[in-house]
Amino acid sequence: MIPYRDASIAEAAAVIRAGGCVAVPTETVYGLAADATDARAVAGIYAAKGRPSFNPLIVHVASLADAERIAVFDDAARSLAERFWPGPLTLVLPVRAGAGIAALVTAGLDTVAVRVPAHRAMRALLAAVGVPLAAPSANASGSISPTRAAHVAASLAGRIPLVIDDGATQAGLESTIVQGGRILRPGPLTAEMLGLETAAPGGAITAPGQLASHYAPVRPVRLGAVDRRAGEWLIGFGAVAGDDSLSPGGDLTEAAARLFDALHRADASDALGIAVAPVPERGIGAAINDRLRRAAHRD
Repeated sequence: MIPYRDASIAEAAAVIRAGGCVAVPTETVYGLAADATDARAVAGIYAAKGRPSFNPLIVHVASLADAERIAVFDDAARSLAERFWPGPLTLVLPVRAGAGIAALVTAGLDTVAVRVPAHRAMRALLAAVGVPLAAPSANASGSISPTRAAHVAASLAGRIPLVIDDGATQAGLESTIVQGGRILRPGPLTAEMLGLETAAPGGAITAPGQLASHYAPVRPVRLGAVDRRAGEWLIGFGAVAGDDSLSPGGDLTEAAARLFDALHRADASDALGIAVAPVPERGIGAAINDRLRRAAHRD
């Protein structure tokens, strides 16, 4: 791990130009970035994560103009982009002919997931390399998402050459994904903020983050817990206290920022299982509960 500074961005850019991938923070979670136009580099992301090839990746670009070079926008999508970019919004749109994005990025679909990040490190890296960057979360596929550089180092030790450390991420949850006027994956931008409805779960994989079992600790997860059972690590919320708490004061924004960090601590304990207190299904609570349901799902 190396701290964020100009020299570390230059080093990361050199790795990417050579066809490698590096871990870099965004405002959501840490991402594993590689040149989205280089099929071999993108294959390196899938290999490092152990990610199934049918699961597409999000392409990060520096601006709406850059996004329009690789995706076809309608008026509704452009309006969302103008309101919420840079920020934690991913739009799934038809891929533009001749965009040059590697087929592995889109998992063979005729759509591409694209966003303009706000975090200084990712924006600096985009400026340094001058190409779109494919960047899923920087962790082993299906495991708890990383909100700190230490989470990346623990999950991908020996698999990637470089992790840029710029502290804990702000949002703590992956971006909200929207396609065709519906939310496919809840995130920091809520349904109320976007003025959109959330799509029913299930069906074919058309965007990142749709696997039923995802963001999962090694230990089994029990939801809706108001007390601790024998052998469990209890993650509290509001009036439910525990070994840890997402937010003692019941603040959903704080809970979102702390969710994955709390799951990492619980999974690193000697507990036999993890219990999580109820979280209200309102505002960003919908995104928190989406991640918790996927974390608790067992195939």
